[in-house]
Amino acid sequence: MNELFINFQSFILEAEENGWITRTFRRLDPEKQQTVILAVLEEAAESGPAELNIKQVAARSSVSIGSLYQYFGNRENLLEFALELVVRQTVATFESYTAELAALPLREALSAYLGGGIEWGQEQLGMVRLFGRAAYQGAPGLTERVVRPIATALMGMMRAMLLAAHDRGEIRPGVDLEAAMRLINTQIIAMGDALLFPHLNEYYQLYDEEMSVERILNGFFTFLENGILVRSAQ
Repeated sequence: MNELFINFQSFILEAEENGWITRTFRRLDPEKQQTVILAVLEEAAESGPAELNIKQVAARSSVSIGSLYQYFGNRENLLEFALELVVRQTVATFESYTAELAALPLREALSAYLGGGIEWGQEQLGMVRLFGRAAYQGAPGLTERVVRPIATALMGMMRAMLLAAHDRGEIRPGVDLEAAMRLINTQIIAMGDALLFPHLNEYYQLYDEEMSVERILNGFFTFLENGILVRSAQ
């Protein structure tokens, strides 16, 4: 089951102010609120927050469809609530790993960053489909609400990893860290998205029967070691 990283009660108050939930939902006991919210997250992970199935949310939370309408007013409010919740949950989840990744040697950190991103994407297929549509097709209204906050969180993770590696002496002097961070982040996103969105791999032509993920990753690190990293003593 999803773990709630967001500031729960603060989000509930904000959701009521925005009209996404009703006073009835705010007055539920916190355990019941979390049951409904976790049901929304689980359904959104499969279907995507924009394609939420109310019947499935009701079944997952063991409440009636009528009760959901009492909690949210209408389907549009539930979808708005789900979208905001999932984006904030995603950002909070990513940010929760930043310190742990930054503490690792850069090669290990980048491997974990890519592997963790792919694993998350495979578990959150509904959200990945929504994000992919917003990021690669410019879906109206989703760039600012979905793409930018998640992309900013990813960039923050990458920046923390490179700054920590620089402080440990892993990156050679004179490297433009900001430019390097943006380039590496873009490369890793492409490597991950080519696995999550097979049609992109047709364009990037990264992976095939002869070119495994491991081989691409090793090539990527060879590229880095000849570009920005301090070379290990032979």
